[in-house]
Formats: sequence, structure tokens, C-alpha cells
Amino acid sequence: MVWQQVYNPFGNMVLSTALAAIPVVVMLVSLGLLHVKAHYAAGLGLLSAVVIAVFAFGMPAEMAGKAAFLGGITGLLPIGWIVLNIIFLQQLTEQNGSFKILQDSIAGITEDRRLQLLLIAFAFGAFFEGAAGFGTPVAVTAAILIGLGFSPLAASGLSLIANTAPVAFGALGTPVITLAKVHGYDLMAVTAMIGRQLPFFSLLVPFWLIWAFSGRKGMMEVWPAILVTGLSFAIPQFLVSNYIGPELVDIIAALVSMTSLVLFLRVWRPKTIWTSVSLKGHEKDGGEAGPVALPTKHPRADVIRAWTPWIILTVFVFIWGLPTFKTWLNGIFAPNFPIDGLNNMIEKVAPVVPKPTKEGAVYQLLLLSATGTGILVSAIVGGLVMKYNPIQLIAAYGRTLWLVKFSLLTIMLMLALGTLTRYSGLDTTLGLAFANTGMFYPFFGTLMGWLGVALTGSDTASNVLFGGMQKVAADQLGLSPNLMGAANSSGGVMGKMIDAQSIVVASTATRWFNHEGEILRYVFFHSIALACLVGFYVTLQAYVWPFTLMVVK
Repeated sequence: MVWQQVYNPFGNMVLSTALAAIPVVVMLVSLGLLHVKAHYAAGLGLLSAVVIAVFAFGMPAEMAGKAAFLGGITGLLPIGWIVLNIIFLQQLTEQNGSFKILQDSIAGITEDRRLQLLLIAFAFGAFFEGAAGFGTPVAVTAAILIGLGFSPLAASGLSLIANTAPVAFGALGTPVITLAKVHGYDLMAVTAMIGRQLPFFSLLVPFWLIWAFSGRKGMMEVWPAILVTGLSFAIPQFLVSNYIGPELVDIIAALVSMTSLVLFLRVWRPKTIWTSVSLKGHEKDGGEAGPVALPTKHPRADVIRAWTPWIILTVFVFIWGLPTFKTWLNGIFAPNFPIDGLNNMIEKVAPVVPKPTKEGAVYQLLLLSATGTGILVSAIVGGLVMKYNPIQLIAAYGRTLWLVKFSLLTIMLMLALGTLTRYSGLDTTLGLAFANTGMFYPFFGTLMGWLGVALTGSDTASNVLFGGMQKVAADQLGLSPNLMGAANSSGGVMGKMIDAQSIVVASTATRWFNHEGEILRYVFFHSIALACLVGFYVTLQAYVWPFTLMVVK
């Protein structure tokens, strides 16, 4: 029997919204304020979601259980699979000493910690976002930063802040391509619109990143390098998104940004070298490293060997992200497992969709084409290049699995929570609360995208969740549907830093286990502040700068 979602079960939107928010509040309060361990906080949030979905919103209990199960296995593959294998590669490079050589080589480009952040967290991370997405950039950059000596909170929090502006075009444009495909947007038009929103924030985020790390004075000391980094990313981001398409936006922009910064640092350096590894005002956040020592000069051959595993990783991640290669791998092995009793047994209804629409619930075992598999293959190849034998690789993998076991459990529970809120309609109830804001909708509609990513951990999932609602609300209010569809994705990128799975990825990559609450408390202000700025910008586009709505042909 098909169950139709109910978005206002009590006939009172305030009460229904408050109940729908309980699971998220339980998880965030447990994690951020009560200092409960992440897997317990996620479990409490999931338990409360089951209770609210079944007893308040009328979802059949069996369906609730199956939705949570689907989310759990989705958390294990693809998200947990990425985390496990990137930590495996990091472990291999640390054990043979090549990671120390890599650190010294980066310090050889610049000893200034602020400039290292621009190079690694922002530019290098953007490349991995464009090539793979889904947690890969935070896992890679946080691991590198902790290896460079940054304190755990700095490595975790700053990797999360940096991984914002590129997210809408992550994984070769997957979020915007999905938005257009699922909800009938014109792909080029909505891509161009995002390309007129995010470049401003691509310029702002590097300044924000360094301000968050070293304060206003520390930021102003390196403003020329920040400007070069931001402009050299923002301009290609605008041009590629408006005149080419969504697939290569991040990759081209990141490569231009990295190259521009490295070349600029050959002719410019700050008057003072910033050597602190901790966030300003957080000197006792758990980091043990002190000021950076002068980097050791290594022979060129050793530096090349140290970078080789990461170059291999970059190549494999890029290849694994190519649609044609993914299609080929899926043709070899990609079984589908419809979840009986859930697949096409739930209907979304008005006002979210024009007519009742069934929700599919099929788990695709995309083991071969998963980004994590590409990372695993690159780690094995890199390990062999580093002269590990197969027995040593297997032993190292076993140690890595034991190291991240609770992180994998946490990711599974959090994805179970997010999937249950989707199938039960709890997240849609929260979205409708934003939709009822009238002339202020451009601002709050943007925050709807932020909420979607914060809940699901994915800009793609947020676009699937709220993209149709954005279109309906825009039509009703006389706004541009492309503007609000783009705003959902652009606002969503600022929710990426507080979504639970990203925080767990960051804490795991830095091996700062059981400190997820501290990371959340630190990044929350940055997330909501930047999301509000996106909302104000979209509001200006809607009412003050209508010329930005013109479609570039």
C-alpha cells in the first residue's frame, strides 16, 4: 500500500515544523553542546527521527526502518569507502617517511602557514572537489594539513571552510546536472546563474579562510596572495560556467588558481612569516606542534618520490570521475537492489510537486565506479611504488580499518538519519517553513538549500530534495525559477561545512577522534554567516540587479 507524505499532520505549521526539527536538534545539541560522542549523538538523532516519523507524521514503522537501513548502507558506500581508503594512503606515506618530505617540499614553496592554507585547503581542495566531491577534498586536505603540523582544530575546521565555493560544481558538475535533470531546469541557464552567484564568494572565501585562521591583521599582511588566489579561481569559474558548461568548472578554476599562486609566490613574499599552527584564539585546541622549523632540503629525486603517491591519487580520482569511465565500470558490475516495501511505496504530494510522485528506493552497488575504489587502487599502486609488499599492504589496511571503525559507524548512522528524514517528509516540512516567507523568499529560499546540505551532506541531494519546491515557489511569487534553483545550490555550499558526515570525515582525517562537537561549534558561525551573505546576494539579484538574470547564449 502506497503511503503519501504528510507535511502538516497537526494542521498547525508551527507545531509540525517544531516536531520535524527535533531529530536534527537532538543530534546537534548532543554533539555540539553536550559533548556526546559522534556515534552516540547520531544514534540519538536517528532514534528520535524514527519516533517522530512514525508517531507524529504517520509513516509506517516498517518503511521507517527500511529507509534508515538504506541510508546506513549508503553511508558505508560511497562516503565511508572514501574515508577508509584515503586514510589508508595517508598511513602508507607516513610509515615510510615520504609524507615528511612532502611537508618539507610544500614549506619550500612557502613557510608561511597562511599561504600553505591557500594552496592546500582552498586551491588543491577545489581540484579534488571538482574531480570527485563527496567528502574527498576534506579528507585529502585535512590529512595533508595535519601532516604539515597544523593543529587538529585548524586542519579540520579550515578544510571545511575552504570546501565551500567549489561544491556546486563538484564531482564534474553532478549537483547542477542532477538539479536540471530531475526538476526540468535548463542546464546551461541554471549553470550560468550559479556562475553569477558563486564567483563573488570564491573571491571572498580565501579572505574569510585566512581571517578565520590568523585574524584581520594576519589576513591583511598577505592580501595580495589572497587576491591572486581568489581572482584566479573566480574568473575561470564565471567564464567556464557561463560559456562552456558545468563539468569542468572546478577543475579548470583550481588548476588556474594553484598555478597563479605558485607563480606569484616566486616574485612576492610577505614581510613577516606566520608560523603558528593554531587558530588565533584557539592556541590550546589540542595541537601539539609549535612554530614551523626551517624545511629540510631534500634531493629532487626524493621529493618526486614523496609526491608520486599523491600524483597517482590525483590521476586516478580524475579518471574515476569521468562519466564515460564510470559508465564503463558500471557496465561490468553495478547491481541494483530495490528495497522491497519502500521502493515506489512513498509518494510526495503538493505543494512540493505538482502531482503525486513516487519515491524510488533502490540501492546501487556501484563498487567499481565509486570514488573510494579509485582511491584504493591509487593507494595500492602508490604503496607498491613505495616498495611495500602485498602482505605489508594488507596489514596496513587492517590497521586503518580498526583506526576508523567508529567514524564509519557514525557516517552510517548520520546517513540513516538523513535518509529517514527525506522519506518521511520531515525535511520537506522544514523546507515549507522557508517557502512561506513571501517577498523575503529569495533570502530564505537560499537558506533552504543550506538546510538541505546540512541535513543530507550533499549539494546534489539538496537539489533533488528542494529543487522542485524552489521552482514551484518561484513561479507563485513571480521570481525567476533559474534564480531560485541556482540559489538552492549556491546556498547549499555553505551548509557543507556543518553537515555531520563532513565533520566526521575531517575528524577522522586528522585523527582527532571524539572532537566532532568542537569542530561543529567552531564552523557553525562561519557556515550560517556565509549562507546569509549568499541569501542577501540572491535577494539583490531578484529585486535590485535584474540584469544578472539574463541568460548567456
